[in-house]
Amino acid sequence: MTNPISEPSQTDIEAAAFRRLLQHLREHTEVQNIDLMNLAGFCRNCLSKWYRAEAAERGFELSDPQAREIIYGMPYDEWKTRYQKGPRQDHKQ
Repeated sequence: MTNPISEPSQTDIEAAAFRRLLQHLREHTEVQNIDLMNLAGFCRNCLSKWYRAEAAERGFELSDPQAREIIYGMPYDEWKTRYQKGPRQDHKQ
């Protein structure tokens, strides 16, 4: 299948889809990272690590807390306090 979308447009579309995914995850805080990991093989923390790695490849240095805040939409510790259920269940890579 030939992609009829130009590379710049495809990048814009992918970025918009990624922002939509982040918004969806932010709205569905009942979905725990462990649930995502068990079902999809990745979680919000994985997304933050991928984001940080891609930023670094482009010359932008982000700390782990900065990358997580971008993905979670708030500081990670605040998200854990508000939404994480039960004992610590976040995925570590």
